Amino acid sequence: MNILYIDHYAGSVSMGMEFRPYYLAREWQKKGHNVCIVTASFAHLRKNNPEVTKDFSITEIDGIDYQWIKTNKYAGNGVKRVITMMQFCWKLNFHASRIAKEFKPDIVIASSTYPMDAYAARKIADKCGAKYVHEVHDMWPITPIDLYGMSPKHPFVIIVQHAEDYFCKKADKVVSILPCAKDYFIEHGMRADKFLYVANGIDLGDWETPEALPEVHLNAISKAREQGRFVLVFFGSHTRSYCLDHLIKAASKIDPSKLFIAFVGEGNYKDELKAMAEEMGLDKDSYAFLPSVNKKAIPSLLIASDASYIGAIKNRMFRFGIGMNKLFDAMMGGKPILYAVDAPNDFAKDYDCGISVPAEDVDALKNGIEELINMSPDELKRLGDNGHNAVLNNFTYPVLAEKFLGGVE
Repeated sequence: MNILYIDHYAGSVSMGMEFRPYYLAREWQKKGHNVCIVTASFAHLRKNNPEVTKDFSITEIDGIDYQWIKTNKYAGNGVKRVITMMQFCWKLNFHASRIAKEFKPDIVIASSTYPMDAYAARKIADKCGAKYVHEVHDMWPITPIDLYGMSPKHPFVIIVQHAEDYFCKKADKVVSILPCAKDYFIEHGMRADKFLYVANGIDLGDWETPEALPEVHLNAISKAREQGRFVLVFFGSHTRSYCLDHLIKAASKIDPSKLFIAFVGEGNYKDELKAMAEEMGLDKDSYAFLPSVNKKAIPSLLIASDASYIGAIKNRMFRFGIGMNKLFDAMMGGKPILYAVDAPNDFAKDYDCGISVPAEDVDALKNGIEELINMSPDELKRLGDNGHNAVLNNFTYPVLAEKFLGGVE
């Protein structure tokens, strides 16, 4: 089949996030399908953006055709970003006939985080008798309404809401990264049988040839092990959303000789967390704030640890479920997870791969850490193996790509 994958922010291994379109396209091409990713020349998520001189120029990346729509550069989430959305969607719609004629897609996937690419995707699909699939990453416009207090009457919200209602009614299939969004989309016009949950996942290649840990990380963790401490690791952005302050408070209630927490990553909250740890008098041998590591070094980080922490603040948006990439990495690492997220999909319980505690509950977090510390090596291994096997069976990109196409064909 010819698969047209529209994603304003699509990346690749060489460009950086976001990776999902790249990984799915690669798997589909291995099965003999022809995939073209239509994306913008600039995306804030990428580490490297291409130099594009004209619309619809094509670059082959690892065997996948990337067709570029030239858009402006921007920073942050202001008006300039909205203008690039308008640029991308307008050009996509204006050239719909040309795209349909030249590529002749059998399936058109709209997947640009925001839903306004729905109109062009349906138009392209109609012109060549293709199926139109809408893929949902983030819940727009309910996210800016619920989290940031944006009025439902705001012009931008009205535009986004119209687009969401449109794809709910017009898409042949709605694929969601969030497992519990089905009822919400039904309320906005989607038929129940159109919903398909396809999670995020991991790329096996990252785990077959992992990078070694930098010396500073290896030395810190090795020292903790020599002191007989249980090594709990957090990796990712140091932001308020991951409830790292609660982790520090929980650590302050635990025998400092038994625990070492490695905070691995960067972020605008890191300095404040460092100050908090010092103010609370945490034993300096019981924690370390370490630089971020390359994605391919995450397996080595998890191998060196005893367990990993996956936490988040209480968030109304989590009623639709969660699908953060670090969760699948943590499970794939074969070590138990300490899971402190209030969401309907509780992976620690669902796959018996760790300890689940309520979000934003310091005492529960402390008890969860102590439960892990007191577990036998065999029990720790059992939980870690359960998570590892759950990912292999359900959340690798070959499995996800097959589930995606099998559900929309």
